[in-house]
Formats: sequence, structure tokens, C-alpha cells
Amino acid sequence: MNVRVPFAASSVGLVRQRLRGWMTAQHLPAERVEEAQVVLSELVGNAVRHARPLADGTLQISWCLDGGRLRLSVTDGGSAGRPHTVHASPSAVSGRGMVIVDSLAQSWWVDRSGRRTTVHALLALG
Repeated sequence: MNVRVPFAASSVGLVRQRLRGWMTAQHLPAERVEEAQVVLSELVGNAVRHARPLADGTLQISWCLDGGRLRLSVTDGGSAGRPHTVHASPSAVSGRGMVIVDSLAQSWWVDRSGRRTTVHALLALG
């Protein structure tokens, strides 16, 4: 499934809803649906906070089944930095996004090509 959404924080809710509908139609476990929604929310939120939009002012979001796992991908217009985990203090109000992704995903990685950055996360479904 491929979705283009506006480069805006409000797109988080839209992609969560679309992902839930798709995963439910695939008869995937409710617990995995919740985990996938959290991971996708973090990836989209991080793109909006830390990157630039694609040339058309959007983000490209995709997900698919990949060998019994779920692959989530978020493509943006790139940034000066590279996504990474941060060990935020307990009182910090931000900085935990990729730590959450790291804890819920089997793996995650970044592909950069020209002015585009794609962050992928692979989640177990079983």
C-alpha cells in the first residue's frame, strides 16, 4: 500500500487509520496492529519534525507484508542529519521516537538517495 500525505503533523492520524484498516483486512493480530500504528506514528512524526517535505509538499508512506513481517516505510525530502536513537532523560519531553521504534521493530534502517530519505522498519507479525 502506498499513500501520499501532506507534510503535516495532522497526517499521523490519517496514516494510522489507513494502516489499521489495511491490517484488519489482512486479519493480522490486534496487538501487532497497535504496535505498527505506534511505529508508523513515530516515523511520520519524526519526518515532519526533523526533515523537509518531498518536492510536491508531501510525505510518501508505504507498507507491505515482507516474508511474514510487516515493512513500514516513510520517505521525506531529506534532512541535514540522519535518524538515530537518542537516550533522553526521564524528564525530557521529546527524543524517544527512534528508541520506541527500536524496541518494537525487529530492525530499522535508512536509505538516502539524492534529496530523499526513507526510513524503514520491519515488524514481526507472529
